[in-house]
Amino acid sequence: MPSEDRDFTAGLPRKRMATGLLITDPDERVLLVEPAYKVEWEIPGGCVEADESPYQAVIRECREELGLELTPGRLLVMDWVSAQRGWVEGVMVIYDGGTLDATMARRIVVPPGELKGWAWSDPPQFARRLQPLLARRITQALQARADSCSYYLEDGVRVT
Repeated sequence: MPSEDRDFTAGLPRKRMATGLLITDPDERVLLVEPAYKVEWEIPGGCVEADESPYQAVIRECREELGLELTPGRLLVMDWVSAQRGWVEGVMVIYDGGTLDATMARRIVVPPGELKGWAWSDPPQFARRLQPLLARRITQALQARADSCSYYLEDGVRVT
């Protein structure tokens, strides 16, 4: 007979989870960060740690990567990503990070050693800087923001 104290969920499969913020400027350009440890650019965000919610993770990552204390808005997209390029499958979540004016943008401080810098990017620029999967996800997040809703994606393609 199983013990009532035993956590039956401990042996269930686990998924990789990451979170990010869609931050734009008044011209609707997306804020991208350039990691020091890889070629591809990203949006601010990162892995959700054990016992941390995706929402709390994106607040932490924004503080660590940009030096900003932002309050994320609503969920824009949740994207299930199949296993690929040496990564296991995962769930990626993007929250609305709002619009930064020039005054707020001047407060950005990136951590040396982790990020080389940051830049505002319009759709053609982010299509060149990002992996195609992330570019699709960002495009869908922008659309979700414009439509005042949330989308569920699989590999960056809208399902609902």
